[in-house]
Amino acid sequence: MAVYGQKKRRGTKMIKSMTGFGRSEQTVGGREISVEIKSVNHRYFEFNCRTSRGYAFLEEKLKSYISKQVSRGKLDVYVGVVCAEETQANVTLNHSLASGYVGAMQELADTYGIQNDISVSALSRFGDIFTLHKPQEDEEEVWACVLPVLDTALAGFLNMRRTEGERMKQDVLLRCETILSIVKQIETLSPQTVQEYRIKLEERLKELLQDVSVDEQRLLTETAIFADKTAVAEETVRLRSHFDQLYKFLEAEEPVGRKIDFILQEMNREANTIGSKVQNAPLAHMVVDIKAELEKIREQIQNIE
Repeated sequence: MAVYGQKKRRGTKMIKSMTGFGRSEQTVGGREISVEIKSVNHRYFEFNCRTSRGYAFLEEKLKSYISKQVSRGKLDVYVGVVCAEETQANVTLNHSLASGYVGAMQELADTYGIQNDISVSALSRFGDIFTLHKPQEDEEEVWACVLPVLDTALAGFLNMRRTEGERMKQDVLLRCETILSIVKQIETLSPQTVQEYRIKLEERLKELLQDVSVDEQRLLTETAIFADKTAVAEETVRLRSHFDQLYKFLEAEEPVGRKIDFILQEMNREANTIGSKVQNAPLAHMVVDIKAELEKIREQIQNIE
């Protein structure tokens, strides 16, 4: 990768990565609560949640709360709740089902002539013969206990996203500087190709016409046509304008990943047009370098919220 120059770095605000992790464990209100949040890249906001048995009612509350601070990414959230204090609970036996198991096991022993070693411990392995009855908990009280633990885990999760986002932002800014320095060189060298074309065209005409004088007006006309076909000023101006917009997005507080992705598509169009106009190998190689840097920026942007 060619590096053609850099300019002053911009920006202090933080964009966020879509990759993050946060975890917290606390005892709140007589409950041992653990919250774990992790995310990976996704085009939209996708929320998956697991909770301890009996606490599924927390899922919608968690989704609503987290979605106010996270707009993109595939999130996996786990919330574990264990009552540290003793609570009254009753276990009932399903006699009909237990009787069915005993009868089936007796039939198995009689049919195949094997020892009937039915025991309480053996039957207890069939968990569906028991039903646990616990007092229904106050949902709002449980949510109030989960919330501070969630806030701690979410803070760590968002901080990791910001840290990773800042690293990606600095990489993007460096690549932007590289591209703009290449654009500056193209703007400088492109007019020279017109003059080189004029000289070569004049030499070729003299070689063909020999003693006949070259029509200066015709030479100027052909040179002007070539200059018009190879002029890249409009494209480089638009390209710089797109970079100005990109810098603004990188300074924004709200999610900008999809907006930047659109701007990059426009930048690629301008680079392709410039590539179709340049007429010598050095300039063509510079355009290739621009497109390579744009692709690396695009790869980084795929990770930005």
